[in-house]
Amino acid sequence: MNAGDRVRVDRADQTYEGVLLPSSTPDHLVVKLDGGYNVGIDRDESSVEVLESDVYDVESAQDEDDGSAVEFDDDLPTVSLISTGGTIASTVDYRTGAVTAQFDAEDVLRAVPDLAGMANYRGRVVANILSENMTPAVWQDLADAVREEIEAGADGVVVMHGTDTMQFTASALAFMLDTPVPIVFTGSQRSADRPSSDNVMNAVCAVEAAKSDCAEVLVCMHADESDDRCALHRGTRVRKNHTSRRDAFRTVGAKPLGEVDYSTDGDNAVTFRREYAKRDETELALHEDLATDVELVKFTPGMSTELLEVAADGADGIVLEGTGLGHVNTEWISVIEDLDIPVVMTSQCIEGRVCDRVYDTGRDLLDAGVIEGEDMLPGTAKVKLMWALANADDVADAMAEPLAGEIQRRSTPWL
Repeated sequence: MNAGDRVRVDRADQTYEGVLLPSSTPDHLVVKLDGGYNVGIDRDESSVEVLESDVYDVESAQDEDDGSAVEFDDDLPTVSLISTGGTIASTVDYRTGAVTAQFDAEDVLRAVPDLAGMANYRGRVVANILSENMTPAVWQDLADAVREEIEAGADGVVVMHGTDTMQFTASALAFMLDTPVPIVFTGSQRSADRPSSDNVMNAVCAVEAAKSDCAEVLVCMHADESDDRCALHRGTRVRKNHTSRRDAFRTVGAKPLGEVDYSTDGDNAVTFRREYAKRDETELALHEDLATDVELVKFTPGMSTELLEVAADGADGIVLEGTGLGHVNTEWISVIEDLDIPVVMTSQCIEGRVCDRVYDTGRDLLDAGVIEGEDMLPGTAKVKLMWALANADDVADAMAEPLAGEIQRRSTPWL
């Protein structure tokens, strides 16, 4: 029995049939099923029958992968690939069946040979974590790494990141970096061993965006369920709207800033529908200081003021997700007034902006010192408040001023 043989594996009351693949552990068999998925099976508890030998030349296939290394070309731009972990840079742990972040940036190049010929690449790893473990300290390390890559001559940067918290990290870099080149975040909703994986298309489109003229922080992910377009979302206006769909990301309050038409023959067109910061118009600068003790509190009916007091204890600032135009229970107002920290009001509604001048509760909140968050996404407002507390002379003025496209002048959707 060798890798490349077609086998039937019986374990307990289940039967698996497919091509035997190399395994990272001697205790497990790895079988690629006919549907395209891989499965790991405990070797000691299984019986194996070889149905056909050498139906797939695993050794030659591995040699082909090694031969897809990207060579330097003086005529191509240089794109830095920075890995922080996540599904796009992950593999399957066949001991548990779980997806784990294991690949570094060089592994991604080998796994996505479609990237060859698009650019010259530099790869580095800032972190190797699942995105739920992301922290402001890693944001700072990442921002510093991006700065170093741009200073070293990168014409664009692609950050590979887990999708669950990508919107927070993209917002953080949008505030922390003045960039003369595109910084493009991308990830994958489905790992590379799945036939419906979105890793190749997202990676290819992200590199195309990194070569474009848009010197902003962008998020590049599937535009819809088809494999023909990726949307380019401004990093401060995007949120993950679905747990598992490949087109989970949406720009809030407008259509995406741009898109990349994907083609398997390499003819990938990048277009934009609104104004954006142009390449080389901004001088590179890093503003990495953050006040990390900022809490995001979502108000719900019947919520005790004690929860607000606990959240505010020792915090540098608070962002509230209020109802509608930006409201909380009137009993909260006196508590907010007594807090000696900035309190920013956002709305838990998906669309629209905060306006605390319409109803009495809103006017009372303004009198209590609440800062209106305009139409900022609550997560973006939290990140911006962390940045403003450490960098702005007047926090209230900074929160009201659009610094990285996080505030739209008018809440007119679908422009």
